[in-house]
Amino acid sequence: MKKQSEISNNRKSNNQRLIEVLGPVENLESYVRADWWRHIFNANYLRTDGDVVNDEQITSQEVQIFMSVLEVDKDTPILDLCCGQGRHVLEMARLGYWNVHGMDRSHYLISRARNFARKGSLTISFREGDARKLPYRDNQYGVVTMLGNSFGYFETQQDDIQVLQEIRRVLRPGGKLLIDITDGDYMREAFEPRSWEWIDKNYFVCRERSLSADNQRLISREVITHVKKGVIADQFYGERLYSLQTLLDLLSENGFTQVEQKQSMTAQSNRNQDLGMMARRNLVTGMVAKPRIEKARTPDKSAPRIGVLMGDPSRQDRVKPGATFDDDDYHTIKLLRDALQSLKGYNFKFIDNHDSYLPNVHRWKQDFDLILNLCDEGYLNNPSFELHVPALLEMVNIPYTGGTPQCLAYCYDKSLTRGLAVEMDIPVANAYVIKPEDTTFIDITIPFPVIIKPNYGDSSFGITQKCVCYSVTELENAILEIRQKFGYESPVLVEQYLTGKDISVGIIGNSGRNVEILPIIEEDYSMLPEGLPHICGYEAKWDPSSPYWKVTSKAAKLPGNTEQFLHASCLKLFERTSCRDYARFDWRLDDNGTPRLLEVNPNPGWCWDGHLAKMAKLADISYARMLNMILQAGLDRYQMERVQQQELFSVVAAR
Repeated sequence: MKKQSEISNNRKSNNQRLIEVLGPVENLESYVRADWWRHIFNANYLRTDGDVVNDEQITSQEVQIFMSVLEVDKDTPILDLCCGQGRHVLEMARLGYWNVHGMDRSHYLISRARNFARKGSLTISFREGDARKLPYRDNQYGVVTMLGNSFGYFETQQDDIQVLQEIRRVLRPGGKLLIDITDGDYMREAFEPRSWEWIDKNYFVCRERSLSADNQRLISREVITHVKKGVIADQFYGERLYSLQTLLDLLSENGFTQVEQKQSMTAQSNRNQDLGMMARRNLVTGMVAKPRIEKARTPDKSAPRIGVLMGDPSRQDRVKPGATFDDDDYHTIKLLRDALQSLKGYNFKFIDNHDSYLPNVHRWKQDFDLILNLCDEGYLNNPSFELHVPALLEMVNIPYTGGTPQCLAYCYDKSLTRGLAVEMDIPVANAYVIKPEDTTFIDITIPFPVIIKPNYGDSSFGITQKCVCYSVTELENAILEIRQKFGYESPVLVEQYLTGKDISVGIIGNSGRNVEILPIIEEDYSMLPEGLPHICGYEAKWDPSSPYWKVTSKAAKLPGNTEQFLHASCLKLFERTSCRDYARFDWRLDDNGTPRLLEVNPNPGWCWDGHLAKMAKLADISYARMLNMILQAGLDRYQMERVQQQELFSVVAAR
């Protein structure tokens, strides 16, 4: 006879998790956790409710109904709150609604949603969060939806009121709320106290239900069983039952107008078994009543006309997490627009639809006096096409800010930039390039530790803590991983890993004219856990869950002669690489305190919290003023070039 410990070990060896099954329970409500919704929305949820929530035909039919009720344009910003695995918002995107977003508390479901969006090449922003405290700015959305019975999970009605208040905050004046929720009166009368059903050939679920003591919630218990593994879940949850009139009153009392029931919905199921809370639902809408946003001032027709070229939010961007523009991106764009429009003496037009570039570029010559080229994502959001944007402008002779195509081509190639620096007697870190055809990496020429990087690219794409290597094995593994991720056709740079200060120098202006060298900054790694390499890579810029997210920048403390050397070297590099209007230069000090060049960044990040803006802030230069300085540098340069051309024509004509 086997001992109990042996049985337990056997179970563990079979990867079976022990489930505590309570047996008969007299009071279901006493077992419901206040935060049950944090734990229940996982793979088991998709199994038990899959006959509705995983049925593409049902989802398509529902979305057709929802959008016919909402009657909004396809560019309306829409937030699907408590979106689950994103089934509704994904279908909206398939129908052409391009400014759609989803948020849910479940990491599991949001991860699935992002995966579905990637596979379907759909541009959707998904975010994890609590509906009671939305991570969105005021007046951001034209529509908020809560679908598939997602309203009423919290233990108290005050929490539900807080959700409505947050929805009202993020909706624009006149924005619409759509709630798809179970018919509370119907469920009180018609719920099944006990039921069971086969989910598929392996799983079945037994359910118990009862009303809460105050008659306001339906308490449910689910025991999910696998035919071979046994019980895999014994879970309890409670959902608030809103009668139609109670819900209408709740919306009206919390700032929504034109509140009404649009229709009653009944669910269909291929299993045709227990539909629970999805059986009969009410579709309710309301509008936000709050002051209208003040209209923008009337443009000054005599002011310079500035076209602002940006990345395309409707397209995928492989540099960004999830390959899509997320809410942080939209927030950054909003702050940019606000800062530019606060500047007096300009008329701005923002252009982010890359499909419009080729058809309209000839018109831009008549429409704009200058293009502010902030399309650092590259044409079609392809980083290797960043130079295509200024090339297009040069083909039709339109003045623009930032680097020329040749400049961007130089600096996109890290190895080539290193070569230019060496030619100018500017020190660089020891490094060598592994070409695509190289299959072995053991014969290295510099001592460990080393750091590897894609030779082409920016935004620290591909540079993570794994790129710092202390042995041949680590180096080979890191190179294999970077090639698998970025392709085998591009070279990889193996560089000496320097441990001194990580510093950046910013320049705004142009050689031979007004040039502003901004205060030098260094990265502050003091909050980084011990043992992690000190690098400001992709994780520090794009991953809030990483310990590198805590890396900040501060004013660099450097000897006077070092600062003078950096200023002189950056000015020489600015001119040699044909940078224009603004640029950033990244350096690292070696063990002796000698600065060694890492990268030259023409058209560096323009965002409000980027390195250039941080440097400007140290010089008491506001974000708006920094942008104005870049604009003025471009306008002044263009004016000087035009004068020089006129003088040249005069000389030629005189001959």
